[in-house]
Amino acid sequence: MDVAIELKNVTKTFGNTIAVRDLNLTIPRGGIYGFIGPNGAGKTTTIRLIMSILFPDSGDISVLGYRSALEAKNRIGYLPEERGVYRKMGVGEFLKFMGRLKGVHSSDLNERVRALLNRVGLAHAERKKCEELSKGMLQKVQILAATIHKPELLILDEPFSGLDPVSTKLLRDLVLEENSRGATILFSTHVMSQAEEICEHVIMIHQGKKVLDENMASIRRQFDPRIIEFEPLDPEAKIEAVSRLPGVEQVSRNESGFELLLVEGTEPAAIMHSIIDSVMPARLEVSRPRLEDVFIRLVSAATDSAEERRRLKENLAQADAKEASV
Repeated sequence: MDVAIELKNVTKTFGNTIAVRDLNLTIPRGGIYGFIGPNGAGKTTTIRLIMSILFPDSGDISVLGYRSALEAKNRIGYLPEERGVYRKMGVGEFLKFMGRLKGVHSSDLNERVRALLNRVGLAHAERKKCEELSKGMLQKVQILAATIHKPELLILDEPFSGLDPVSTKLLRDLVLEENSRGATILFSTHVMSQAEEICEHVIMIHQGKKVLDENMASIRRQFDPRIIEFEPLDPEAKIEAVSRLPGVEQVSRNESGFELLLVEGTEPAAIMHSIIDSVMPARLEVSRPRLEDVFIRLVSAATDSAEERRRLKENLAQADAKEASV
């Protein structure tokens, strides 16, 4: 396997606080990986270690085959959590400046800048000063600055934070385009639904320690919640027959219909055929496990503290609510 990023037994402390704890991580070239966990989990510290902004107390890091990201800086695109632009610069001027810093030939810059601005709906802003743009517009400009040199490795720290849904989709598509041309993508987020939409592989981190490192298909198989979502074609249909089907442990009503919890080991396909024979469905599907539920399940299994589990659920719910309200 050709490796883009590798961490071996990496630990980083700040005083008495262990920010990253004995972390092992391998990201192959061409992958699109999500680095997820609640605020304060250690995601940003890990990214800063990868970028050689911070240095580990122990352990080894390699980036694109080098012992330091500084040796490969022109092959890496990086969007830090703490955003920054030269506010008095014009938008086009700023992007050209960033392109020159990353080794883009001047003859290519004008065309590339205009194409990128047009791609994210900011063609009209090329001559505006950065300080004149809204927060969302500035965020688009900064992501363009991270991708203008067509990097081999793109590292994004909370790239979608604070964006409206339309801008989030636009930038998500841009990230996927970068991956399609061959770039390795690593991005962090505390909003786990974002990772579900984009990533082929996720790394979950909690209190500086990795708790999961799996591809999405494996997670769905491993953490199948054994739930079937069922909406009858006739809203007045009697579903007692469904609740009595062998393999159905529990039936509960939700906003759009019903959830059927299956007895462990029951084959969902067989139950779904039986449901169709009993009550005609308008919608019938196996519920996919959410990353948030998987994360809570993993952390809950590792702690005896009900208060910690409650706080974790509350923090994740607040993060989702904050993003949804933008």
